[in-house]
Order: sequence, then C-alpha cells, then structure tokens
Amino acid sequence: MNFANLLKIALKALSNNKLRCFLTMLGIIIGVASVITMLAIGQGSKDSIRAQISEMGSNMIMIHPGNMQRGGVRQSADDTQTLEVADYEAIRDKARYVTAISPSVNSGGQFINGNNNYPSTVYGITPDYLDIRKVSVADGEMFTEQDIKSAAKVCLLGQTVIDNLFPDGSNPIGRIVRFNKIPMKVVGTLTPKGTNSMGMDQDDVVLAPYTTVMKRILATDHLQGLFASAIDEEYTDQAIDEITEILREQHKLKEGADDDFDIRSQKELSEMLSSTSDMLTVLLACIAGISLLVGGIGIMNIMYVSVTERTREIGLRMSLGARGIDILSQFLIEAVIISVTGGIIGVILGIRAGA
Repeated sequence: MNFANLLKIALKALSNNKLRCFLTMLGIIIGVASVITMLAIGQGSKDSIRAQISEMGSNMIMIHPGNMQRGGVRQSADDTQTLEVADYEAIRDKARYVTAISPSVNSGGQFINGNNNYPSTVYGITPDYLDIRKVSVADGEMFTEQDIKSAAKVCLLGQTVIDNLFPDGSNPIGRIVRFNKIPMKVVGTLTPKGTNSMGMDQDDVVLAPYTTVMKRILATDHLQGLFASAIDEEYTDQAIDEITEILREQHKLKEGADDDFDIRSQKELSEMLSSTSDMLTVLLACIAGISLLVGGIGIMNIMYVSVTERTREIGLRMSLGARGIDILSQFLIEAVIISVTGGIIGVILGIRAGA
C-alpha cells in the first residue's frame, strides 16, 4: 500500500475522533508553547540585565579600600583607609587603558530648602563621573575644576531630591539648599534615570566636588572609593591589571603581600547575573519540558487505545492483504500528524506569548 493511501486512511481515522484528537494534541501544544515561552523569558531577562548594566556603564571599574589582612583577619572597607588623592592622581596620569577616573566620597544627611527637607546622600566626585556612570546634566552646568580646587559649596540635584525640596515646581538653579548646616548652591540638575535593575532610585542623589565633601563635610583626607572607565569593555581586564600594578606601587606593597584594596567591574557583575539567568532559564525549560514529555506519553497512550479499539478493522485489512508494516505505518502516520500539528500550534502560541 502506498504512502498516499495510508495518509488518507490516517486522516479519515483522525477526523472520526476530532475531540479525542484535539485533547491528545493539547498536551503537545502546551508543552511546546511552555518551553518556547520559558526560553524567551530567560533570554529577555538576560537582555534586560545587559541593558541595565550598559546604562550604568558596561566598562566601569570600581576600586574600594579594604581586603587587607591584619593579624590573620581580613579587614573590611570600613576598617581601612588605604585610598588617597595621590592614588587617584597616579591612576589618572599613568593608566593607559583608563579613559576617565573619579574619586568617590559620600555622606548621608538632611537636605533642607525652606520648610521642605529630604534625607539623601551627597556624593563627592569629579566631572569625569558623569561619563563613567552615564549621567548627564539636564539643566544648568557641571561644577568646574576651579570649584574642586577651592572646595566650593556647589552641587547638582537628582530629580527625586528636586521633587521633595521644590514641590511647587520652581527652578532650583541658583538656589541655596542646606545639607545639615552647610549651605550649598545648586548649579545644575541631573537627567532622570529612574530605578535600576536592583530597584534602587538612581535619581535620589546629589553631586558635589569631592574636595567639598572631604573637607567641609567628612573632614577626612582619605577616599571611600574610585570609579574608573576602561577605554572599551574588552579592555576591562587589562585596565584592572594596570590599576592593580599602579596601586601596589603607590602603597609600596611587597611581592606576595595581599592587596589593601578591592577592584570590581561591571563585566564581573554582568557575567554573574547572566549565569544566574541562564541557570533559571534551564530550570524553567526543564519544568516546561516535563509537560512536553507528558504530552508525548499521552499520544502513545491514545495510539495504544486506538489499536485496541480497532482490532476488527486491522483484522479485516490484513485479511484483504495488508501487511504488518502497512498497519504500523498507518498508526505511526496518525501519531506524527498529531505531534506535528500540535507542535506547530504550540510554536505559534509560544512565539506570541514570548513576544
């Protein structure tokens, strides 16, 4: 018996049991759609993570004090003061794989404007910080190098701080706000960025010259950290090695001694989050694959029942000369039609759900 005749017989048999055929396909449809949807969700989350990190600066490098052992005990960044302005200047002048670098010091406190007050954090930085963190000035201007040298009491406000200190919508440029008891002139505002992938408000920030925060607020000569930017994301590792070498030389660390600073990059964070996302995607795909397996077992079970119900038909066909391979081929064609049709519908539904 040729394939065309077997196909006609299989289609007729399926059409005689439309409801059972549909319910059998349903397992395959749900299984395929679930697998595609889960993979799409996983890939979408990975792309979202990469986009969020790219907005913060995919080639950003963070240097913090700490990781120094004292008496066999590793000290935290809060217990060590190993970064100084001289370290910042050395990296700025010597590092070839670094395009921008900024010191970082910060202090939390209450910002006050008339009867309005809001708790926030002031970050002491340099203009390079804007390029490193992908931040831009919306209105006004960035403070100058002269402001840094003179530790001028100037600042730029994020949108969240503006909304709380100037609820009437007035322009904050040129106005004086107080940080605790220190008056600071607002010279600019920052472009709103919203929340990041960690749920943190990126607009709840105030920027000021790092010298102002160090001398007038913290009264310290040590830096809490450094932010740097590699010339390109692919050169991040070279930039980290270069910064490590410069800082070890600056701190006069002997060969074999532990670093008294800690360096992290956005590349490491991206790889870690992507790895976590991949693991969750595989887990979800495996769970969805179980429903696909159940759908396949359902088809096998229905075909077994169908063979049992149609023993008289099979016997009649064999008495008319049908071979065993012809009978087997007919039921295999029915199973393939159900599987392929269910798979195609599942793919369509999965693509639409994951879009």
